[in-house]
Amino acid sequence: MPTIKNTRLVYSTDSDAEVEPRRRKKPKRPRTTSGPKLPDDGVIRVFLERKGRKGKSVTVLRGLPGDAAAQKALLKQLKSKLGAGGALKEGAVEIQGDHRDRVIAILEKLAYKARKAGG
Repeated sequence: MPTIKNTRLVYSTDSDAEVEPRRRKKPKRPRTTSGPKLPDDGVIRVFLERKGRKGKSVTVLRGLPGDAAAQKALLKQLKSKLGAGGALKEGAVEIQGDHRDRVIAILEKLAYKARKAGG
């Protein structure tokens, strides 16, 4: 019967025993919402994304005009009208769930040009 050598030392009182260093986990890469390059034509692109979100759908608006304060105000309006959560990340508005058609209708009522984008 062959002997099995256990190479990983868990505990030893022997002072000259080899101790294997702990393996470190790789740091997670931060999720980015940068997406594709968009033309600067004043049209808000409305995407649906699932990748990197554990299968959950997120409606993403890119190409929003104005500064961060205006984008935050628009996000607040959309969240209250849709009854969904959301966030402003890297200049893109993210709303939880698939609300593309409703978002486009709301944006058109607010006098924005909006278009479905992506697959």
